[in-house]
Amino acid sequence: MKKYWKWIVAVLVLALLATSVLRLVANRRAAQQAAQVAAPKAAPVVELGPGDVVTARVRELTLGLPISGSVKAANVAVVKARVAGELQGLNLREGDTVAAGQVVARVDPTEYRARDLQARQQADAARAQLAIAQRQFDNNRALVDQGFISRTALETSQANLDAAQANLRAAQAAAEVTAKALADAVLTAPLAGVVSQRFAQSGERVGVDARIVEIVDPRRMELEASLPPEDAARVRTGQQATLDVDGLAQPLQATVVRMNPATQAGTRGVLAYLSLPAEPLLRQGLFGQGTLALGTKSALAVPLDAVRTDKPEPYVQTIAAGRVAHMPVRVLERGLSEGGRYAAVEGVPDGAQVLAGSVGALRAGTEVRVTGPAAPATAPAVAAPAASAPAGATSGTGR
Repeated sequence: MKKYWKWIVAVLVLALLATSVLRLVANRRAAQQAAQVAAPKAAPVVELGPGDVVTARVRELTLGLPISGSVKAANVAVVKARVAGELQGLNLREGDTVAAGQVVARVDPTEYRARDLQARQQADAARAQLAIAQRQFDNNRALVDQGFISRTALETSQANLDAAQANLRAAQAAAEVTAKALADAVLTAPLAGVVSQRFAQSGERVGVDARIVEIVDPRRMELEASLPPEDAARVRTGQQATLDVDGLAQPLQATVVRMNPATQAGTRGVLAYLSLPAEPLLRQGLFGQGTLALGTKSALAVPLDAVRTDKPEPYVQTIAAGRVAHMPVRVLERGLSEGGRYAAVEGVPDGAQVLAGSVGALRAGTEVRVTGPAAPATAPAVAAPAASAPAGATSGTGR
């Protein structure tokens, strides 16, 4: 009995000791957690290299307007059938050259030759009837003068003569129509050039105005560019543009030669036509894009890719007192300077340190540290000239 009580006392003592140890450990953990919560977290510092910071300053910008469109031949003709019938003698294929006036194909002339013969014979018959009516009138007039017949008979002869003359004129007009139809059965090229499309085959029956071939004159090529109305107001004939055309290794110099006086239905765009230099590799339908030079302007500018548009209003990221600040800006123009693309902006003081577009978006108030001197405001070099934009246009990706 005494041993039993000893074991009970020992177990109670061990339980009390374990409870005390667990309570001590829990209190210590709670104290450590409280200390961690109470201790302020150190804000991260973003380190920037010299190329990540540029200085906003006044610079001379070469302004330009972005343009793009399709290359088209200034002179294009579609040869169409002017009479219906079986197509014959069409041997031209895409890529074949043709001369102005060259016979392209023929429509079976059998029916039109017969109609022309019929009309000419009817004209001959009308001419014979006119001769008879003329002789009868002359005879009746002589008889009236001699008093052998009445003047009424002469008037009847005059009416018959007038009718015969009218019948002859009608027959001659019909003969002219059939002669033209016979001539229209021969299809000729209206201009010199190259066959770009063939729409029909020999032996096929075609109707009036059926397309046969399309001929393109490759000696004069143009770029047809659609411009917004606000940009079209800045374009004048004679302005120069630099264009990159698909398939050509070197850019081309183009000149604005004319502007469409009307807008396009639906888009309300205004078509501008730029003449291209003679280039054997130019093809109708190629896509070209580039920049139309609009002059120069001196303005406070920052690299184009530094202007961000991931907010409702465009802004740039600047460094103020070692922290990032977001400053709203208004883009006035876009242009080239020292081989890079720049944006003339309002809202940034001259000499402000601006984060380059390669840095990415940082939260306002983020502490930054520049590891070297700020780089001069140079933008990435580009192959094609930069484009201007109306006030309020933005770019956040440095396109």
